[in-house]
Amino acid sequence: MNDTTFFKQLSETVGVSGKEEAVRDLILNEIRDHVTGLRVDALGNITAVKKGKGRGRPRLMLDAHMDEIGLMATGIEGDGLIRFTNIGGVDERILPGLRVKVGDSALSGVITWTPIHKNRDQNAVALKNLRIDIGASTRDEAGAKVKAGDRIAFDSYFAEIGANILRGKAFDNRVGCALLVDVLKGGPYAVDVLAAFTVQEEIGLRGARVAAKILQPDVALALEGTTANDLPNPVAEADDLLGVNPTCRLGAGPAITVMDRSMIAHPKLLAFVRGTADRHHIPHQIKTLLGGGTDAGAIHTSGVGVPSGVISVPCRYIHSPTAYLNREDYAATLRLVQAILTDLKWDDLKD
Repeated sequence: MNDTTFFKQLSETVGVSGKEEAVRDLILNEIRDHVTGLRVDALGNITAVKKGKGRGRPRLMLDAHMDEIGLMATGIEGDGLIRFTNIGGVDERILPGLRVKVGDSALSGVITWTPIHKNRDQNAVALKNLRIDIGASTRDEAGAKVKAGDRIAFDSYFAEIGANILRGKAFDNRVGCALLVDVLKGGPYAVDVLAAFTVQEEIGLRGARVAAKILQPDVALALEGTTANDLPNPVAEADDLLGVNPTCRLGAGPAITVMDRSMIAHPKLLAFVRGTADRHHIPHQIKTLLGGGTDAGAIHTSGVGVPSGVISVPCRYIHSPTAYLNREDYAATLRLVQAILTDLKWDDLKD
């Protein structure tokens, strides 16, 4: 990723689940000249086709979800503070003191918390006890700016750290969106690429269910940003036995999922993906820990069943206001996906 301009836009744009319009508009502008059959369905997914130059090959669906985790306003206190709830997997422990953007106008706010000087005996953080301060002093003043149902996003900005690290919000899954856009701008490939930029993944893989029914693929891959919990680095052999070995690491290439809580990767597809990485000398790592799920969990049970897998870019500090990824991991992931689109044949999926 030499030019990070588009990825920066993707990262900084707000697209909390159910409110993905701004992200969708960015993507539509980037891909419309590179695909056919472009459409936005009733749920808000983008689907499109990039025709392949090969014949008699599987039609491969590439999926990337557009939404990010966030918060939603649920009410206003008499003193003007905003009550809120989570949308998707938000860890309440990271919330106190965070800056946020409230509503379509991106109103600045701060999540309240008792100062440490008066809070030494309170160790637990409960979302129900937190509020957002937008600088209002009455319910009427706050109510003129914020309504129940307004989405709330982390107030974070994109940056390049050193030679290889990119930092920003919503790398889950704007990194998958960026990959899919880059794929569609390349080619043509041997297979037909059925592209799906989906909504509402973070609250139950909802958009992917609809997109898979529309596209009816022969095989599918979800492109994701996944947890790189490689810091601190466990070194003791006993730690590995306790299951605290990292899910994946920055700088070791794309993570290829064997199994997660939403699906088991199709064995033949998994073997083909791993073999493709080996043949093309693309560094990669195998993800075996069962945390989380992806759109592949919905796609693989659609229709009469779709052989599915997941390829992810490792990201540190995922589901937080600030994640890290490595440029070289992104480049290796893109090379792997493009090699798959060039090499895949029906025989690769047969027993």
